[in-house]
Amino acid sequence: MDSSRLDLNLLVALDVLLAERNVTRAARRLNLSQPALSAQLQRLREIVGDPLLLPAQRGMTPTRRALELQAPLHEALEGVRAVLAAGAGFDPETAEMTVAVAASDYVQYALLMPLAFQLRREAPGVRLAWRALDGAQLADQAERGEVDLAFMTPDTAPERLRSRKVLDERYVVIVRRKHPLVSRAISLDQLCALDHVVVSPRGGGFAGATDAALAAHGRERRVVLSVPSFLVVPEIVARSDMAALVPERIARDRAGRLQILTPPVPVSGFAIAMVWHDRTARHPALTWLRDRARAFAAGV
Repeated sequence: MDSSRLDLNLLVALDVLLAERNVTRAARRLNLSQPALSAQLQRLREIVGDPLLLPAQRGMTPTRRALELQAPLHEALEGVRAVLAAGAGFDPETAEMTVAVAASDYVQYALLMPLAFQLRREAPGVRLAWRALDGAQLADQAERGEVDLAFMTPDTAPERLRSRKVLDERYVVIVRRKHPLVSRAISLDQLCALDHVVVSPRGGGFAGATDAALAAHGRERRVVLSVPSFLVVPEIVARSDMAALVPERIARDRAGRLQILTPPVPVSGFAIAMVWHDRTARHPALTWLRDRARAFAAGV
């Protein structure tokens, strides 16, 4: 291999190509045109003396040589980035960077949305790229640099990643304003008499923590609608006579259309932790962002 023909841009391109295994997606991440990235791939093939990535039915398949290069190449580039970041410091008012954050729809609405508004004032050059949380893939995504920061329940955080709890959440009952059967408070009998909407992230579920709490008191409720996201529930409740139990932060800004009530039986809440990889532990910008997210979560 003629290493004298290599430059850092080619190595960065190869790192992203091996992670994405798709020229179109890799070009998008690198802010390059597809023809420009294809030309870089051809140069890499000539330098390494190997096809590296072969066309497949979906995307591209790495050769054995490419797989041998992937981990050490990524580790080396992360080392370079860490050295440069540590020496550069971080000024939020002038910094320009993109941070990939993985979270559920609840966290995106309750925490990341107001945090994004705050960052526009404090760090206008910092862009947040939200992505759906995939707990099964998160550790690998963080290791490859595809996710810089994630938010999830502490018990589901991968052991390979660092984590720190940032907030505790509780459930509240919501019904619409001027509901014909409920006003200012809700009894156990009223709760069980109403039609309910529940959230089932995987779809099709009709039971949750509330049903376990009711069962402990020998009661049950009537669930008539199951939806995959918390975000639509307040609107459904505001337009109907249905009730729901939702995380309090989802309902707070809908008080003009909803009654937000304390459940008549204790319902277990949940915690949210901030999760990140060792590779970003000392990165000045990401350290600053984690500190801001933690402080912001405490005040939300």
